Amino acid sequence: MSSAHLVEPDVGFIKEVGKLGGEDVKKCYQCATCSVACPISPDTKPFPRKEMLATSWGLKDRLIGNGDIWLCHNCGDCSTKCPRGAHPGEVLAAVRAYAVAEYATPKALGKAINNPSMLPILLAIPAVIFLVVGLLSNMVGLDWLSFAPAGDALWGHDYINNLLVDIIMVPTLFAAIAVFALGLKRFIADMHANALLEGKTNKQTIEPAGFIQAFIKIVPTIFKHQKFSECTENTERSTSHMMVLFGFIGLFIVTNCFFIAEWILHIEGPYSQLNPVKWLGNLGGIALIIGGGLMIAQRWAKKDEQASSYKDWYLLGLVMGLGVTGMLTELLRLAGLYGSMAAIYWLHLILVWALFAYTPFSKLAHLVYRTVAMTYQEYSGRS
Repeated sequence: MSSAHLVEPDVGFIKEVGKLGGEDVKKCYQCATCSVACPISPDTKPFPRKEMLATSWGLKDRLIGNGDIWLCHNCGDCSTKCPRGAHPGEVLAAVRAYAVAEYATPKALGKAINNPSMLPILLAIPAVIFLVVGLLSNMVGLDWLSFAPAGDALWGHDYINNLLVDIIMVPTLFAAIAVFALGLKRFIADMHANALLEGKTNKQTIEPAGFIQAFIKIVPTIFKHQKFSECTENTERSTSHMMVLFGFIGLFIVTNCFFIAEWILHIEGPYSQLNPVKWLGNLGGIALIIGGGLMIAQRWAKKDEQASSYKDWYLLGLVMGLGVTGMLTELLRLAGLYGSMAAIYWLHLILVWALFAYTPFSKLAHLVYRTVAMTYQEYSGRS
């Protein structure tokens, strides 16, 4: 006599996934077309069929720590070929959004970032921080609030002092790193447990040296966006994603170079336009704007409204906002419009702070979680 296995679905989880863009999961009737159609799904325990089943049953514990939800690049092959319109790619994207909020601390902030009604409050937080801390420390002058031109005093107390930016941004960045570190510690443990449970690996433990070697091996795949190229749908996404990725990398390098120049080498800005680091910054900003613009155009071109949700538009808006306000700040400074420049720079700082503080809770966290999942797949020896 066989014993029955009782499954208790997490109805709340199913509803949350639906709100995040995976409401069509119930249309799935397990034909496995999605797993067959996916060009990047592993031969061993392929996705996304098993993830669609687990989602429709509300098996949250089998999904949140499942590295396969991150191996999916949401290229659209499975959704295009799905005979029932269940949109497997979008369901996995919704599960990923849920997983990000689950691993980040505090969880309430993750839910707020996925709630469009909370956006004004989320942006108001850094705006208030910069104004209050700046005014109390005399690092933001009242002349800026009245948009009065101050000439060469731009980088002094008449506007926004660089020290103010650093004493706010640096702790925010390290706080975000700490949130990621705590989340990744749990995620890697859960992902390994899930792989053992589903027979996706025979390695009983994770050896740090081997994991690092696996990471080195997958870096070229990430930089070249090879997984995007293997898909037959939406292959143009590869270009826009690479532009945004390299734009962020370039701007990160520039920020660190100027930080070292100011606080270690004691070289004060603003810097000449002929400075090579300045050129890298300009190219990074342009890449961010063009890449973000292409992403928005690609989203608008899709007739299927399922293709985009608030979490997608939040990220695209942040990317475009960072690029546009950064470039406008520089152009207004070159034009001598210092008051207007300071106002745009303040908006830019708000967005940069949001980038640092909210990334562990937003869709942009996939840069970290997907990289770790791809590294684990390489490490596990799964083909």
